[in-house]
Amino acid sequence: MTPIKVLLADDQALLRSAFRVLVDSESDMHVVGEAADGAEAVTLARSTRADVVLMDIRMPGTDGLTATRMISADPDLAGVRIVMLTTFEVDEYVVQSLRAGASGFLGKGAEPEELLNAIRVAAAGEALLSPVATKGLIASFLAQGGSAGEGADAAEYAERLAALTGREREVLVQVAGGHSNDQIADRLVVSPLTVKTHVNRAMAKLGARDRAQLVVIAYESGLVRPRVE
Repeated sequence: MTPIKVLLADDQALLRSAFRVLVDSESDMHVVGEAADGAEAVTLARSTRADVVLMDIRMPGTDGLTATRMISADPDLAGVRIVMLTTFEVDEYVVQSLRAGASGFLGKGAEPEELLNAIRVAAAGEALLSPVATKGLIASFLAQGGSAGEGADAAEYAERLAALTGREREVLVQVAGGHSNDQIADRLVVSPLTVKTHVNRAMAKLGARDRAQLVVIAYESGLVRPRVE
């Protein structure tokens, strides 16, 4: 198996060093580059052809959000997956990051195994979006004054939703609730493979880069309504 190529983007050299030691200690992944700002991250993503970028949101100069947009907009970097690193799991830029094309986000205080798992999950083309993270996403969406089911994007997404089958819509609602494929399978009494198929079809029909963007679309289209607790 070819090792996962990981690019580290964070303005704190000490943190990058710690991540490098951790990643390079694993046989199935290795660090191919380090960037101190977003512009450097974009350049290195192109030159190293990294599989996964661990991207800090807040960096001087070109920040992680801008860098994520640049990488996601480059057809030559379509295979690059980005995991945003935040000081807190609920970050004011989380929603924008996912809209920009990030595959998910992880708190900097995460356990080493969580970080390594995040890299593997992202490299496999899945999205790192736990139930806790999903709740944080919804809270952030509400805090920014997001109004489900309104605006140009909502109208476009609503039109695309019409192409989904009833089961695909049902699965999408479960995904928006932060449930894993196994959990959805239990809830709908189907196999995890069937759930994965429905998720992949929904992604294709909605033009979603990954599972994380499915959650954003589910709320922005009005299919799922945020509940204020």
